[in-house]
Amino acid sequence: MDICVFHKLTFESYAVTWEKQKALFQNLIDNKKLGKDLPHHCISVEHPHVYTFGLHAKQNNMLATPAMLQSLGAETFEIERGGDITYHGPGQLVVYPILDLEKLKIGLKDYVSGLETCIIGVLDEFGIQAGIIKGRVGVWVDIGSPNERKIAAIGIKSSRYITMHGIALNVNTDLKMFSHIVPCGIIDKGVTSIEKELNEKIDLFKVNEIWKIHFSRKFGVTEHI
Repeated sequence: MDICVFHKLTFESYAVTWEKQKALFQNLIDNKKLGKDLPHHCISVEHPHVYTFGLHAKQNNMLATPAMLQSLGAETFEIERGGDITYHGPGQLVVYPILDLEKLKIGLKDYVSGLETCIIGVLDEFGIQAGIIKGRVGVWVDIGSPNERKIAAIGIKSSRYITMHGIALNVNTDLKMFSHIVPCGIIDKGVTSIEKELNEKIDLFKVNEIWKIHFSRKFGVTEHI
């Protein structure tokens, strides 16, 4: 199995984690060009309130004014992942896998599908039945009903088969923060969280540990040398 460095779950600003991601991402690319074999990385983090705009984001999907954002204590960033606009904040597990997909012998489509599978597996351990909707990246609950709602978002970037950015799973997330945007550009669906589905607060560290198990199993990586 390949080695993956699982970074300890921390509460960290988006800017700091973004710089950390970019440094690890570029380091993997540079060493790959030199034929050097470095471990993969998986960064788990909880962010303060922040809205990020992907490469295909529409500015009018931000419903809040700059003054409203300031009153919310929310930052905004235009970043290099795919997708539209999304929210990160307290109570949400955000995971940034920095992997060499070529080394893992998987393509980009299978990677995204694998991330969805991991999230679905985590939710299953909490008794939440979730799945995917064709043509819409991410993980959903109550699929096929009028009340379909999104519980996890996925947005990634890759270069030379090296990945960055990743997933955001709503655990104890303040869902009102999504009312200030059109989440991922989707106007006809709601959002939810593990807390809302179970009507109880969930230990974010526990969710992260379960995530690590599913992620390691799915992508064939280990943190043990």
